Amino acid sequence: MSRPPRKSAVRGRGMRRLPGARFLPARLGPKAAEDEDQDELRAGDLRGGGLTLRAMLPNAVTAAALCSGLTGIRFAIDAQWTFAIGLVVLAGVLDGIDGRIARLLNAQSRFGAELDSLADSLSFGVAPALILFLWSLQDWERFGWFAALAFAICCALRLARFNARIDVDDQPHKSAGFLTGVPAPVGAGLAFTPFYLWYETGIGFFRDPVLMVVWLTLIAILMISNLPTLSWASLRPRRSVRLPLIAFIGLAFAALLLEPWWTLAAISTVYLALMPWGLVKYARIKRRRRLDALAAAAVPPQAPDAARP
Repeated sequence: MSRPPRKSAVRGRGMRRLPGARFLPARLGPKAAEDEDQDELRAGDLRGGGLTLRAMLPNAVTAAALCSGLTGIRFAIDAQWTFAIGLVVLAGVLDGIDGRIARLLNAQSRFGAELDSLADSLSFGVAPALILFLWSLQDWERFGWFAALAFAICCALRLARFNARIDVDDQPHKSAGFLTGVPAPVGAGLAFTPFYLWYETGIGFFRDPVLMVVWLTLIAILMISNLPTLSWASLRPRRSVRLPLIAFIGLAFAALLLEPWWTLAAISTVYLALMPWGLVKYARIKRRRRLDALAAAAVPPQAPDAARP
């Protein structure tokens, strides 16, 4: 009498069900990249798993930005202020590149978003706070350190708020093409504005610790505020000004190479000057949306067509 086949042979050689496996998903933990399909993920598991080169590239750029920002602290300890602040500015450039690389390669991932937030907190919160403390704030040690702590903490709080709202659908600022508060890289650039002016003019007033405490506290408040701020990605210039705008950007880049500190000071001034215009623009959009909602609510619902005989 022939023996019935074993269950393991029916299911497949070498395959065993773990206790409670029917209650667990087939794959635990976040995917290497959210856009990868299941076939690609299974093929990666068969090859030994791991991140693909496409998913690693933007994360590598983020890590480079983190190294750049933290290395600025090392130069600040040696009182090499231009190198210290220049490396934080370089970290801001790399921070703007990594997200675009991820979208270009279709390699966005939750891991990349978390790594980017951590790198931003260190490069644009901790590093500027320590650099400015060593440059000026330590002359007013008690309140200077409080201002540096406030800046670093507010930067971390802003990034935490951003992460908490990633999956929230109701975001009035974002839906209108605005950001909420000053972004972390922009906040770091604004915080260094007194240094730009001090280095070019040599006026000691810009290095005064009292001025720096007030200035750094103001920028920290702007980062965690609910003010709508302009998002460069949402700007749509008219066709008539596109060519002159390209020429202006080219000249601005040349000025950044020849006179970096004056150019950075001008960029900071223009950004602060545009903030009231952004508030007015957002108020117009909000008013238009409210009027559209009232108009839609005032229109009576159409009655169904009467039955024809």
